[in-house]
This record gives sequence, structure tokens and C-alpha cells, in this order.
Amino acid sequence: MATERGKRMRHDAGADADMIRIDALWLSVQPLDMRSGIDSVLARVVGVFGSAKPRTAYVFSNRRANRLKVLVHDGVGIWLAARRLHKGKFVWPQDDGGQTRGLSRVQLDALVVGLPWQRIEGAIDLL
Repeated sequence: MATERGKRMRHDAGADADMIRIDALWLSVQPLDMRSGIDSVLARVVGVFGSAKPRTAYVFSNRRANRLKVLVHDGVGIWLAARRLHKGKFVWPQDDGGQTRGLSRVQLDALVVGLPWQRIEGAIDLL
């Protein structure tokens, strides 16, 4: 019984990994004030990207690139997550005139742990 229960719990935890569906990922090159709450970040998304589209994640960093915020519109509501590196900084693109970049899921996974995500195939330059 304990073994079956343990298996069921592991199975359920794996199912929750895809609870928030994300079909598109966008990164804003310009820094964001990390004191910003959900309403301010949503206003920035609308200002930079035009609107918050369902099942889309928008990634922002502060000027020092040691903190980031991710706003996700899951089709029903808005989620805001924050991440901070205690040492080092996130690999963040320079502001070269373009305001945004598209990301793949693998690139986002590398970005949030501080790896050089731009070396992973699938980077998309837009705008």
C-alpha cells in the first residue's frame, strides 16, 4: 500500500509540472524595476508587446541582471514569478535597438539557472 501510494504521489507531482501551459516565451531587453508588482509588470507587457496574450510568458530583468520576473497569462489569469541569483548574473542580451526576443522553452530553462542560453539553438530576434 505504501509503495502504491508513493507511486501515485510521484505520478501526481509529474502531472502538476505542466499545470500552467506556456506556448510562447518573450524576453524584454530593457530593464524592469524589480519593485514592480503584477499591475506594473502587466502595464509594461502591454507597453512593450502590445498585449498580454494567453499561454504566453514575458521575461524581464533588472539593470544588474541578478533578478528577473516572469509574467504569465495562462488564459484565465495572470501569474507573476520572481527569481534572484545570489552570486553572478543572468546572461542578458544588450539593448541593441530591439526591444524583445523570442525564446524557446530550453532557452528559458537555461536562462533561469544562469546559463548562457543564447548559445542554445532557437533564439529568435524580433522587432
